[in-house]
Amino acid sequence: MIEWIHPGALFFISAALLFFVRGTAKSAILLITPILGFLFLLLAPEGNHGTITFMGQQLTFGKVDRLSLVFGYVFILLTLIGMVYSLHLKGNRESIVAFLYAGSALGVVFAGDLFTLFVFWEIMAFTSVFLVLFGGQPASSAAGMRYLMVHVVGGLCLLGGIIIHGGGGAGFGFSTLPAVGLGPTLILIGFLLNAAVPPLHAWLPDAYPEASPTGIVFLSSFTTKAAVYALVRGFPGTPVLIFLGVFMAIYGIVYAMIENDIRRLLSYHIISQIGYMVAAVGIGTQLALNGAVALAFGNIIYKGLMMMGMSSVLFMTGRRKSTELGGLYPKMFWTFILFMIGGLSISGVPLLLGFVSKSLVVSAAEQSNHLWTYLLLTLVSAGTFISTTLKLPYAVFFGEDKQIPAKDPPTNMLVGMGLAASVCILIGIWPGLLYQLLPFRVEYHPYTAAHLIGTIQILSATALGFLLFLPKLYPENKISLDVDWFYRKGTAAFSWLAKFL
Repeated sequence: MIEWIHPGALFFISAALLFFVRGTAKSAILLITPILGFLFLLLAPEGNHGTITFMGQQLTFGKVDRLSLVFGYVFILLTLIGMVYSLHLKGNRESIVAFLYAGSALGVVFAGDLFTLFVFWEIMAFTSVFLVLFGGQPASSAAGMRYLMVHVVGGLCLLGGIIIHGGGGAGFGFSTLPAVGLGPTLILIGFLLNAAVPPLHAWLPDAYPEASPTGIVFLSSFTTKAAVYALVRGFPGTPVLIFLGVFMAIYGIVYAMIENDIRRLLSYHIISQIGYMVAAVGIGTQLALNGAVALAFGNIIYKGLMMMGMSSVLFMTGRRKSTELGGLYPKMFWTFILFMIGGLSISGVPLLLGFVSKSLVVSAAEQSNHLWTYLLLTLVSAGTFISTTLKLPYAVFFGEDKQIPAKDPPTNMLVGMGLAASVCILIGIWPGLLYQLLPFRVEYHPYTAAHLIGTIQILSATALGFLLFLPKLYPENKISLDVDWFYRKGTAAFSWLAKFL
């Protein structure tokens, strides 16, 4: 009897089948594959599965425990939502790449050794670049190549670290790694690059906005969250991560506040939200690690929903800058409503997913006496509410009416957003649905009077500040420079040298 079927294998097989099918058969594969994968995970027994010996090393393809399962569940759930959102696509190429990307992300979270993790890590990098290239613009090609070069460097750091660490006698099993030594340091750098920790972050806001409208949904979910999983598994309680996490939370929100491109703004906000998770990993308590995992779960859903909302705007109007948009509320009513559910969720509004997930991290910081971390993350949450839930939708759906011909996107795109919104509401009302999946059994009750009152006070004060300073907060048509300027120039110089030689 077969006890374990790797869910990633289902996606690789389905990707191969998609080369030969069209129409109804294609749609059936896109929907049935993630459903089957989810069912396989529900039936999967905990323990190590798929263990083989290769070149004298033991490779484990199926390390099944509570940590890997919760990431597996949300990766497959997002894949289902993303496939519904992309059903209108005529060709198969994006679906094929998305399945390969999802399968490799699942390979990462179930890898029981560092070599297996590295193989799937690299497949994840090389498949995801095509979702950027499929944006179809000259900027997409350039951003895709920069994305690939950065991740090749990150992969080399990871591989070098694995060889040095394992070759030194520590073995290649993937569990908690030491925080000192050249090997673990290189491995940590590889993880931090994929987590988009500044100054290793610029590939994300550079590449993601250039992706296709459907491809960005998967990009915003897998690479950075797989890195969060790797940090939780490999480096819990590493103090430097607290500083890095808080810094990236602030860094991301500052750039989100000044950004004009609607999808680049959300890309910077991914960096800010990952900062919460990285800081929680650094704190390292069971409550903090649960918070990192819960926030990763939630961010995949509501950030995916917000990306779908802004990609729908791009898909229907052909415009991507806040200063070029406005007055879309009556024309794209359902897009606005669904986007706002994601925006309110990411801001931690009660009865939504963000309220019951982000509060775990903030509470862990407070209980662990990391008061400066607690205060700064609370301040960042106010910036989140302003930038993504007030400023962005105001500029796009209200503001000055530019008389743009538009309407809500195709039905399947609305249904995809509706599924994500439903998850935000369902878990927000019944947080136990998420809490029972977390790696540690910690009692936590989000709906206390103190938490509710404190959250409402912060949100109300932030909304009042937004209304008072609205003229100052309105987006401006300008480009925000980031550290990607350096490797953009470096890439150009390298290209010139290669042609010259």
